[in-house]
Amino acid sequence: MITAAQLRAARALLGIDQKKLAELSGVSLPTIQRMEASDGNVRGVIETLTKVVEALNEAGVELLGENARSESGGRGVRMRRPGPPNPTT
Repeated sequence: MITAAQLRAARALLGIDQKKLAELSGVSLPTIQRMEASDGNVRGVIETLTKVVEALNEAGVELLGENARSESGGRGVRMRRPGPPNPTT
């Protein structure tokens, strides 16, 4: 599963626009636009979602699911559940 927010964040990390992601993944620009405009989890044809995720992986972005660990290292961003902020002192 991938969320629309993850998809937008992945593009931002790569510094690419929707058109470039469409080219890299081999799906249409309107499809990328619909995916990013959806609420919550992106829904669609599994084959299309797989193409987009694979293109992001090949470009260097690792998408992490809820409670997943990143074994490959590198820098990244992860959203946490909203809640009280952690004290820094």
